[in-house]
Amino acid sequence: MRLSRPHAPAIRPRHIANWLIAMAVLVFCMIVVGGITRLTESGLSMVTWEPISGIVPPLNTAQWMAEFDAYRATPEYLKVNRGMTLAAFQGIFFWEYLHRVIGRLIGIAFALPLLWFWWRRAIPKGYGPRLAALLALGGLQGAIGWWMVASGLVDRPDVSHLRLATHLSAALFIFSGMIWTARDLRLVARDVDAAPARLRTGSIVALAIVAVQIIIGALVAGLDAGYAFSSWPMMGDSWFPAGGWRDTMGVAANLIDNPIVVQFVHRWFAWIAAGAAISLALRAARTGAMWALPLTGGLVAAQIALGIGALLSGVAIPIAAAHQAVGALLLAALVACAHRVGSSPVRAASRSPRVGQVLAH
Repeated sequence: MRLSRPHAPAIRPRHIANWLIAMAVLVFCMIVVGGITRLTESGLSMVTWEPISGIVPPLNTAQWMAEFDAYRATPEYLKVNRGMTLAAFQGIFFWEYLHRVIGRLIGIAFALPLLWFWWRRAIPKGYGPRLAALLALGGLQGAIGWWMVASGLVDRPDVSHLRLATHLSAALFIFSGMIWTARDLRLVARDVDAAPARLRTGSIVALAIVAVQIIIGALVAGLDAGYAFSSWPMMGDSWFPAGGWRDTMGVAANLIDNPIVVQFVHRWFAWIAAGAAISLALRAARTGAMWALPLTGGLVAAQIALGIGALLSGVAIPIAAAHQAVGALLLAALVACAHRVGSSPVRAASRSPRVGQVLAH
């Protein structure tokens, strides 16, 4: 049977949008598993990057011992986990292996359907380069992940918190890009001449503020700063502990490398990020998106509660993992709000009081 490429375009914007949402769900799973990998300190259990052969896990005792011997030569084992048993190693290996397998699955699940859509001429005009860029970013993300892991295999027993923040930020950027593009394609499905949504100034500001909070959160994770103080709202017996600011470090170094300062900033910048998120949701609600405020408000409240719970629990893994998961869901909601703002004109002033009345009640 010979496959022939259609001579005329047969665009399928809704099909592609649904596929992108499914891909975003996979990326969300990747983000959650990545958070658990970090929380269980499993990220350095696999000391090589083998994009093809690495899909096959150790299958017998000899292969497991070879992996374990490679790990026992790393700074993390020598300085932190000396004496670890093979069973304990297999426990941390599982999470890193799962994280990498999901990454490969995403690559295949994105590349093959994209090739099919291209072959069938199903991609609307102007969206091919955007989809190709998302594929390229996915490949780059794999390289960033190894760049992060490599930072913990020489001299230091953990990965660079800056590289960790880069890795998480790239994942969330891809996640957001998939959601935004899917929503653009749904506009095309309703009207073939629909223009892509615009990212308006107010939305850029709100999303940038939330992005800063996410990056600070990644620094908290990378520095294990969540363990610095397990109390809230105060840090121990004071709002900011004596000696927490290191005079021997510059301002930038304190804000980036000092775990106490990073935890403090993450605690209180959260309220600014929450205000920015609610503000964007209100703007979306004024366009008629009545889902925007209850969805965003609920996620903001859950995220703050989980952040406080993670602190008070001494960074219990289920709570901390849920904190990262809800953070990703909140970002998805805000991307949807920003897209609505950028694709829908604000309703007439005569309709505004009704929105205000609904919000008030």
